Amino acid sequence: MSEQSYKNHVRWYPPHHFVFYPLMLAMLSFSAYQAYYSETERTLWLFLTALSAVVIWVAFMLRQHYALTLQNRIVIGELRYRYFVITGKRLEPLEEKLSEGQLFALRFAPDKELAALAEKAISENLSADAIKRSIQNWKADNRRV
Repeated sequence: MSEQSYKNHVRWYPPHHFVFYPLMLAMLSFSAYQAYYSETERTLWLFLTALSAVVIWVAFMLRQHYALTLQNRIVIGELRYRYFVITGKRLEPLEEKLSEGQLFALRFAPDKELAALAEKAISENLSADAIKRSIQNWKADNRRV
């Protein structure tokens, strides 16, 4: 596995991203095409088009929702622990001043940069992307969903 950085930290799940979704989008496109051009079975094809769209949307939302909800809890817990070990202070007072996106971006900061970067994120209201770009020595998160 290559070393993780800002440029390559996005993670793909091949069965979903490269098999299921392309097949579902092909099915959606085909059924929409048939609904447009088939006068005799238009109702059936409209129904299949709508069904395909709903299946894609539900699959995406469920896959994302369950995994990301759990991951978010774990990342915040880990970040709280790391911050406490590094500074001897609790992170919760700072959490009130940071968005979830900012907190999640801080997970990529190594221990030496975490406390200062958290303070900088608050004082300069850095976006999550700006926080990630500010990290000098990227701490990989290879276990995320």
